[in-house]
Amino acid sequence: MRIFLATAQLDDIRWAAENGLADGVTISPSHLAAATGDGDAREHLAEICRESVMPVCVTVGAINAADIYRDGRELAKISDQVVVQIPLIEDSVAAMRRLSAEGVRVGATLVFNAAQALLASKAGASMVTTPVDQLDAHGLDGVGVVADIHALFVGAGAECDVMAARVTNATQFAGCALAGADAVGVTPDVLRALLLHPLTDRGVDQFLNDLSKRPKARLST
Repeated sequence: MRIFLATAQLDDIRWAAENGLADGVTISPSHLAAATGDGDAREHLAEICRESVMPVCVTVGAINAADIYRDGRELAKISDQVVVQIPLIEDSVAAMRRLSAEGVRVGATLVFNAAQALLASKAGASMVTTPVDQLDAHGLDGVGVVADIHALFVGAGAECDVMAARVTNATQFAGCALAGADAVGVTPDVLRALLLHPLTDRGVDQFLNDLSKRPKARLST
């Protein structure tokens, strides 16, 4: 299972990369706003890509098909490391399908169930992202949704990865790993806390190595 750091702060990204604690970065519009203020977000993203060899998943802030397509194309031009993350809403599927057909790497965010995940996969998404804490806050089983999506993809042979986002504690972290998540998204503060938690007190790497001994489904590249 890969760890994606949810931040747009260069210091956090450098820290995680230097210590081998992250396999990628996931960035939302709010992360960019906090990191750049009134600065040029495009140049900041380019700097992140120059500093890091990791994939950088950037969520589009637009909410209609035309703007999603336009902004997705512009984000993809910044670096071949960028994966354009598109919120799975009514107007976004056509834009996702169009971008994918043009060779842009796309993912889907705000995926709340297996049916939505399959829809995104068929539209060309290489990754679907489920907000575990948001589901839990509404009385649903976020880890269970991750497991359902993983099982559906394995059964369908879908070339699509599952990211469990907004994981807030070690119990969720372990649950998502055991549910078959290909990646987990955590903030720097949560990742630092994980390093000190009894569940992972031998280190995240050792914890993940233990999990890797179980049979795994294919991971898409």
